[in-house]
Amino acid sequence: MYLKFKGLTVALVFFSIAGFSQSKKKTIVPKTYVAAKTAEPIVIDGEDADAAWNKVQWTALFEDIENNIKPKYATKVKMLWDETNFYILAKIDEPHVWANLKQRDTIIFYNNDFEVFIDPDSDTFNYYELEINALNTAWDLFLSKPYRENDNVVLNDWNIPGLKSAVKINGTLNNPNDTDEGWILEMAIPWASYRKSYNEKNVPEDQFWRVNFSRVNWQHSITNGSYERKKDAEGKFLPEYNWVWSPMGVIDMHEPEKWGYVYFSSKEKESFEIPQDEKIKWELYNLYRAQKKYFQTHKSWAKSLSDLTKETISVDNKILKPILETNISGYTIFVISPFSNSTFIIRQDGKIITK
Repeated sequence: MYLKFKGLTVALVFFSIAGFSQSKKKTIVPKTYVAAKTAEPIVIDGEDADAAWNKVQWTALFEDIENNIKPKYATKVKMLWDETNFYILAKIDEPHVWANLKQRDTIIFYNNDFEVFIDPDSDTFNYYELEINALNTAWDLFLSKPYRENDNVVLNDWNIPGLKSAVKINGTLNNPNDTDEGWILEMAIPWASYRKSYNEKNVPEDQFWRVNFSRVNWQHSITNGSYERKKDAEGKFLPEYNWVWSPMGVIDMHEPEKWGYVYFSSKEKESFEIPQDEKIKWELYNLYRAQKKYFQTHKSWAKSLSDLTKETISVDNKILKPILETNISGYTIFVISPFSNSTFIIRQDGKIITK
């Protein structure tokens, strides 16, 4: 289950040292998508009939969040943008479409839902989450940092001003007497929602943002003609399925360094390759996770990279020599990019700083 908070209420957490070692063993290569700019109007009605949607490709089908097991039902997404909005179209196959949460900002993943995660500047801090169920009920959050830092990081009262979303059910909602095809979710998220200052122009034209999508799917039972999450013999809810666009390697969406790359292109049929400097950041996060594991074992931070791993890292056949420095607050690890000459610094709290 995801690491999630609502105010002071904490959802059940599956997050352990095993998660760190598993991440280290698996090579996570984020997915990429080139979002085309559209000059055609898009009506947010849950229909995929707008001409602009017919011109762009679907993502690959979603994967299991943790491993290579093929999900039970298919999920895929299209993306577009213009000067005002980020447009997302999700097609969610589901033979039993149900939902019962109707109040905004309740814990929507207690229903089957679709989720959007966005980190505009790729530093894993100050990112955004949006969850919507088949009733089109939304839960939107701002997170100052990932939950792994064990701080109260959630601004649950934050809402997306001007959010538009619509759901179309291909079947019948909350009717256990038939078999459905699924549901389509269409949304427009205003760029202004992510603006940090009045004068900031934050439309990412010909830039990338870190983005991921998740689908939560529960096994269900039917009680008195209504759907509900299925329980085991002891009365505990069975674990949910988590299916994602860009794989995570652990059951935790809140490792933003693993999210996909969406490039917002102003040109037709443009391709995108992940910058080499981003790959350097991936290596720094591997060291960060190794430091976390070291601290849990030794109750102190490692003072040498040789205590964590080898003292060099390799990116696109270039050998880099990070430098680890401890300080009164914890530590920093920094490395100079041979590709851009930029310096990348990661702190003990996982914040990436670029100089």
